[in-house]
Formats: sequence, C-alpha cells, structure tokens
Amino acid sequence: MNEFLKNIMENVTFVLEFLGIVAVLVLVALASEKLIQKKNGATDAKVLSTKKIAMIGMFSAVSGIMMLLELPMPFAPSFYKIDPSELPVLICGFAFGPVAGVLTEFLKIIIKLFFKPTSTAFVGELANFCVGCSMILPATIIYHIKKKKTIALVACIVGTLTMTIFGTLFNAVYLLPTFAVMYHMPLEGLIGMGTALNANVTDVFTFVAFCVAPLNLLKGGAVSVVTFVLYKPLSPILKTTYEVNTKTRRVSA
Repeated sequence: MNEFLKNIMENVTFVLEFLGIVAVLVLVALASEKLIQKKNGATDAKVLSTKKIAMIGMFSAVSGIMMLLELPMPFAPSFYKIDPSELPVLICGFAFGPVAGVLTEFLKIIIKLFFKPTSTAFVGELANFCVGCSMILPATIIYHIKKKKTIALVACIVGTLTMTIFGTLFNAVYLLPTFAVMYHMPLEGLIGMGTALNANVTDVFTFVAFCVAPLNLLKGGAVSVVTFVLYKPLSPILKTTYEVNTKTRRVSA
C-alpha cells in the first residue's frame, strides 16, 4: 500500500492525465449505452445499479489477478507479455454494458497495482487500459445493439481488429518512444531487440508490425474464442443472480 501511494505521489501529473483518459472513455461508454437503451426502448434501465456495481467489483478482482499471469511470446521482446485479463472484462461488458466494461478494465489495473506495483511509472498500466478499452468498447457496444449469437461473433471480431490496429499504432507513436526516454535507451536499442528475434524488423513500423500486431491479434483472438464459448453458459447464471438480488432489494425496501 505504501509503495502504491509512493508511486502515485512521484507521478501525480501522469496519474491525473491517466484519470482524465479514464473519465473520457467512461463518458463515451455512457453516451453509447444511453443511445442503445433509447434505440431498444429501455430508457428507464439503470446504467449502474447496486447489483451491477457488485458484479463489476467481482469481475475486476478476477481480472486483476489474471493480469499477473503474464506469458512472454517468442516473436516479441521480453518486455512484451500477454495476459488473459481481458476475458472477465469482456464477459462483464457483454453482461452489463459498455460502462461496466470500461470500469472493470480500469479497476482491474488498480487491483493489480496492490499486488504488483508499477515498474513503468504507470505508462505500462495506461497502455494496458487504453489497448484493452479499444477492444472492450466496440465489442460491447456492437453486442448490446442487438444481442444475438451472430452479433456477438461480429463484436468479438471487430473488437480484436480494433485492438490490433490501435495497439500497433499506439506502440509506434507513443509507447516505444516513451519507454526509450524512460529507460535512457535509444529507440534503436529497442528495435534491435526485435531484430534479434526477426530479421525483418528494421525500424519502428516493422517492429510493431512483426512484434506488437501479432501479440494483440493473438490476445484478442484467444479472449474472443473463450468468451464466445463461455458467455452463453454463464449468461443464465448472471441473469439469475441479477434477478435474485433485485427481488431481495425490493423485499427489503
């Protein structure tokens, strides 16, 4: 806890910028969800009910722990790892909407930081959040427009492709140059780590094309497949839990 607070105080400006980005994406998710509710004639539905908040907390905790399960990939330098933390986030977003998805994506990082403090002055965490949301937001928005199995498949495909494109460009334009400055290492040094794995890597754009894009495509594809398999069996359980909690609150009232 002390280490967590210390990291925040040492990087307070960046943390505030991070929170600003979170707020913007939450507002985008909120506006999208309201438009979807209006289109579907469910204008009285709550975006965040007590039950939804509880479920967001549960999925965030699972996702935060899964974020610690990092696996290196043979085609990417060692500082790039893949984790399955988007799986609970996507399931939560499918069940409870885009706002729930974005909040779960953010809270998973907070939970992860309690177990493993940042080693990148929160730059890595910001990247994880932004890249994760680039999959979660479009996928959950598309699915909630019309909840069908075929639409879920389309949502997963669009989310994976969006994450791959955004993640690749984000690394080329922001993340790699930032890490080069942070670690006092020339950008060519980072590119050289990619060249050691793949001779086709000669500059920033070939680096992200051969190292970063496959990483995001693999992660998005794996998360999509598992979500597509698990969500249907889990959906009745989540719905039943929601209905039980709602009825309990009404009786208590």
